[in-house]
Amino acid sequence: MTDTAAPRRGRGRRTRSEAADTRARILAVAREEFSERGYEKTSVRGIAKAAGVDSALVHHYFGTKEQIFEAAVEVAFAPAFEARDTLLEGPLDGVGERLTRMIFGLWENPVTRAPLLAIVRSAVNNESAAAVFRKLIAAQLLRRIVEQLDLPDADLRTELAAAQLVGVAMLRYVIKIEPIASTDAERIIQRVAPVVQGHLTNP
Repeated sequence: MTDTAAPRRGRGRRTRSEAADTRARILAVAREEFSERGYEKTSVRGIAKAAGVDSALVHHYFGTKEQIFEAAVEVAFAPAFEARDTLLEGPLDGVGERLTRMIFGLWENPVTRAPLLAIVRSAVNNESAAAVFRKLIAAQLLRRIVEQLDLPDADLRTELAAAQLVGVAMLRYVIKIEPIASTDAERIIQRVAPVVQGHLTNP
């Protein structure tokens, strides 16, 4: 009786800890799949198989493949999302530099660079993935900053700032075009930050 009852409880009533662990495992596997196969060749079934779960469970936690990808982007940029409110601490004429330093800090750190590369490589090759990537960076990070600055044309400002930061990051870390790829990060920041500042706060 005990042997048959235990699995039945496990399937029907996952503890909160077990559910969190399963979700985290699926998400970690999803990032690996997107990194190795790209967005188009990654499937929910493949993610489920690699994670050792049923496809229905992947759909239960995340929904569609696009939503899984979005969750992976959110995890990769979590440090930036969590720190966005602190970006407005200090003079407004320095918000562009603070933002630029934060983003480049993620890319320069080997620990956070790996998942970012996985996400961006998928976004480069697939418009659906690129749309998710742009939406999150613009809406979750940059637009909230602009809204707090209470300036007009928030959408345009956020898109231009995102284009600047994402474009330089792709050239430096993904495509690795020289001399951007090998130039000292501090020098890049000093060049990019004033442009980002202008997009965010100039009239």
